[in-house]
Amino acid sequence: MIQIVTDSTCDLDQETAKALGIHIIPMTLYFGERSFIDGVTLDRETFYDMLAKTDKLPTTSQLNPMDILDAISPFLEKGDDVVGIFLSSRLSGTFQSASIAAAMSESSHFYLVDSLNVTFGLALLVRIACRLRDEGKSAAKITETLEDLKGRVRLVAVVDTLKYLQMGGRISAASAVMGNLLGINPLVGVVDGAVEAIGKARGRKSAFRHLLTLCGQDAPDVRYPVYFGHTHAPDAMTELQNLVTPTLDSPAEIFAAEIGSVIGTHVGPGATGLAYIAKPLTVC
Repeated sequence: MIQIVTDSTCDLDQETAKALGIHIIPMTLYFGERSFIDGVTLDRETFYDMLAKTDKLPTTSQLNPMDILDAISPFLEKGDDVVGIFLSSRLSGTFQSASIAAAMSESSHFYLVDSLNVTFGLALLVRIACRLRDEGKSAAKITETLEDLKGRVRLVAVVDTLKYLQMGGRISAASAVMGNLLGINPLVGVVDGAVEAIGKARGRKSAFRHLLTLCGQDAPDVRYPVYFGHTHAPDAMTELQNLVTPTLDSPAEIFAAEIGSVIGTHVGPGATGLAYIAKPLTVC
């Protein structure tokens, strides 16, 4: 059998993970001295309620090699192949831990993918891996395909408030105050494995139109799913879906998810965006 393993920053809930037949290794989140197991002892509703009341952002502990080795060893001992797809190595040391775990396992049946992504961008790759597994592809072929696709993942989002970017030190307090007064909505994206500002607009509707323009310039490959996500803002996500979906040329599938603690901590509630696989570049 082929086992798909990932970490909880993919923001797939336990019910979905069970349906897909994947194993999620949860991270630990710290609000001050209180610790929570991401997606297990801390649900999304409670997380965003706590985030709204805190004056100091929570922190996340990366997975260590033993966390990963303990999770994969039962599969390897049964003779299964394991494909591990983890959040970007530019955002966490978790992928390095997975590499160490692979060496410790001394197994040639543990295949690793540095997704160069997080949240629903990571979930997109995980779902593609599941589809390939269900089509009968080998672990080696799944890994090869994900390595080819990961550079074409596009994750873009509109942030509703500058408060949490300022709390995390990504922008100054003065910039946050001025931006909020002017109704500025930053656009963020995952670029080469890191979360970066990719634009800004005045007002959410204008920001959505800017996002739509960006997607038009780097169009989705309709052979793969399109993934929408939000930080405790389902109505904003629905608004974005209603704007974007008519422009899509019949994507294979459309999924939606609520963004969890890792990215939610830094962008705060009210953010929404989408992830997709961009069309491959054509060589003239």
